[in-house]
Amino acid sequence: METSLNTDLLDNLLTIAGRSNAVREEVRVWSMSGVERLTFTDGTTAIFKYAKRPFDSEDQALRLAQTLGVPVPAVRASAVVDGWLGMLLEDLGPAAREADDLDGATAAVVLHRTRIAAALPVLDREALRRLPSRALEHLGRLRNAERWQNADDIEDALDRIAQAAEARSTGTTTAPFGWVHSEFHPTSLHIGQHGWRLLDFARAFTGPGLLDPASWHGTLDTPDPVRLRVFLDTYVTEGGTPDALAERGGLPAEKWALGWHRMWAVEWFMEQSIRWINDPATDPAYIKAVRRHLTDVLHLLEI
Repeated sequence: METSLNTDLLDNLLTIAGRSNAVREEVRVWSMSGVERLTFTDGTTAIFKYAKRPFDSEDQALRLAQTLGVPVPAVRASAVVDGWLGMLLEDLGPAAREADDLDGATAAVVLHRTRIAAALPVLDREALRRLPSRALEHLGRLRNAERWQNADDIEDALDRIAQAAEARSTGTTTAPFGWVHSEFHPTSLHIGQHGWRLLDFARAFTGPGLLDPASWHGTLDTPDPVRLRVFLDTYVTEGGTPDALAERGGLPAEKWALGWHRMWAVEWFMEQSIRWINDPATDPAYIKAVRRHLTDVLHLLEI
């Protein structure tokens, strides 16, 4: 993000919030977003978070979540400048400890009990079933751009998944169906002195809630259905719907969730590669991740 644009965005937010200049401290910066801590002259602090499309509607999702009773950081002000969203958020301060599986299960129960918000994008059965076909479309565009030329194995895997998707997508709307955080990891759950808050709602949508537990343990290690089943048992014990344990698509809930979450990630990686990042230099890393996830999808969805 250009320094001048970043400054303009922050100036707009401070004007909206009625605040003066602040000392800025980088917390974390990515290619498409960033987080800073602001300290004002009176000693108070706030978080400045900025992001570009497709992460430019997080302020709406956070406000919706707060209105519906989900514990999230308060949005003090938000503005969009040249396609970049900027937000002034409540500073939650240092975490008291890292979130554990019980914390994650508890937070998921609260989120999934929340009333569906009409403004959120929807991932229903038809949209889920189309994920492999959408990934194939991204692959076609990449190849038209003379990229991903040696990816016949990726095409073959996506074809197989697309053919099985009709059967394997049954049960998509089985409860829990509603709010999906989609970036549901321990790092997105802030455990403070006075309770917990869910962070990072940039890609929240309406869909099968099991995708959240499926993402909780991350995607770097080999998917572990047994570990996810234990998490789902805890989820139900903490008040989640018992339907979370129901078979869907002819598969145990934990395999269905892990398989479709990895397919969801594949489609997102490929869209990033051709649309949002669109940098051929990143292709080797994206191809490696897509191949690894597709191997997992074929195994988990028993295709």
